[in-house]
Amino acid sequence: MPEILVQYEAEILSSIGETFVMVGVSILAAILVGLPVGTFLFLLRKGQVLENRFAFSTLNLLVNIIRSFPFLLLVVFLIPFTRFVIGTAIGTAAATVPLAIIAIAHYSRLVEQALLDVPRGVMEAAISMGASVKEIIVKFLYVEARSGLVLGLTTSIISFISYSTIMGVVGGGGIGDFAIRYGYQQFKTDLMIYMIIIMVILVQLIQFTGTTVSRLIDKR
Repeated sequence: MPEILVQYEAEILSSIGETFVMVGVSILAAILVGLPVGTFLFLLRKGQVLENRFAFSTLNLLVNIIRSFPFLLLVVFLIPFTRFVIGTAIGTAAATVPLAIIAIAHYSRLVEQALLDVPRGVMEAAISMGASVKEIIVKFLYVEARSGLVLGLTTSIISFISYSTIMGVVGGGGIGDFAIRYGYQQFKTDLMIYMIIIMVILVQLIQFTGTTVSRLIDKR
């Protein structure tokens, strides 16, 4: 192991842990909120079982507004809200608030797209069998779209990692913050390169895992 990594081992491990916390909260927000939001975006569309033009337009506009914000500006814009929720706008815990919000908007759009790829005949078959809305979602839509949902989540997780590095600019902690403070500001270019390598390896592992799981559960 290079000497500089040994020298900063404790700080590096701490920053990796902070990144995992931020990304972990983002993943939870994406699954617990983004998945239902994306599902409703699909079901509220014209011709679907819960068709509602006003509700769809409102939800669609909200998701689009959040996704259209440059992430750093979104973080700054949410500072008052973050301070209200967490009690501070600085630190790893505070960083989870804007990350969770962008995670919901990001994954909900990918969920909607995955459900749109489900053949229309699946919905028609579910309706003809008298399935309830809950059964249509759980037993038909999610089953048919499971591969796309996993790939979408994989793509989202990689984006969450990228967003988490930006949080270093506003003191959010994590690998990005470590690379800026120790690598860039102290002119330790080699240390910054090692942080980039760690991020590349992490992203590759996530992509490989997500692609493998998606392929294994795709029964089409």
